[in-house]
Amino acid sequence: MKTLIVGVGGMTNGGKSTLSKSLQEKIPNSCIIAQDSFFKDESVVPVDASGFKQYDTLNALHMDAMMGRVDAWRRDPPAFLRETGGTAETTARWAGRVFVLIVEGFLIFNHRPLNELMDKRYFLEIPYDICKERRRSALLSRFCSAWTRRITLNILTHGRCLCATNSSRVYKPPDPPGYFDGHVWPMYLKNRRQMENAVVGIVFLDGLKSKEELLAAVFQDVRQEIHMLTEKD
Repeated sequence: MKTLIVGVGGMTNGGKSTLSKSLQEKIPNSCIIAQDSFFKDESVVPVDASGFKQYDTLNALHMDAMMGRVDAWRRDPPAFLRETGGTAETTARWAGRVFVLIVEGFLIFNHRPLNELMDKRYFLEIPYDICKERRRSALLSRFCSAWTRRITLNILTHGRCLCATNSSRVYKPPDPPGYFDGHVWPMYLKNRRQMENAVVGIVFLDGLKSKEELLAAVFQDVRQEIHMLTEKD
C-alpha cells in the first residue's frame, strides 16, 4: 500500500472546496480533511485594535487536532476511509493500491509540520475584486438560505408567515462592515508572503478558469503521480 498527500490551498472563496470535492469524486481511495473544520470557538479568537476577529491566522485554528486527523490517516488509510464513510476501491487500473489524502484549507502551507507532509501542492488565486464579490455573494446566499428556512418553518408551524413582522433575523453574516478590507485581504497578502518565502513546489492555479478546466489539470497531474508510485513496484 502506498500513500499520497495532496494539498489544495488558496484564498477565501477561491474554489478550494469545490476543487477538492471534485478530485475526491474522481480519485479512488481518497478522502478530504478540511482546515475549516478546525476553527476555535469564537470566544477564544483574539480581536485586533480595530475590533476585528483574527480568524485568518493559525492561532484561530486547532492545528494540533487537525494534525491528529492527518496522522490517523497516515497510520491506517483504509480504516480512516471507512471511518469517514468511504469505501476502499482498488480495482481502478491506474490507481492500484495508492491511498490519497486531500488536505484543503487557506493556511495549510503556512503550518510547517503539515506542509512538510505534502507530496503535491496547489494554490488557487483570484483577483481582489473578484474575491471580495464572491465573499459578499456567499454571505448573502447563506443569509437568504437561512431566512427562507425560517419562513418555511413558520408556515409549516402556524399555517402563515409570521417571521416578517414578529421574528428577529436568525442568521447574521459573520463579516462586520469593513472586515474584508480591514482584515481578510491584508491577512491574505501577509500569509501569502510568508508561504512563498518558506514553501517551494507550489503550483499556482488561476481561480477564474472554469471548474472543469481546473479539475482536469489537477487530476491529470495527480494521476501521473499515482502512476509513478504504482510503477515503482
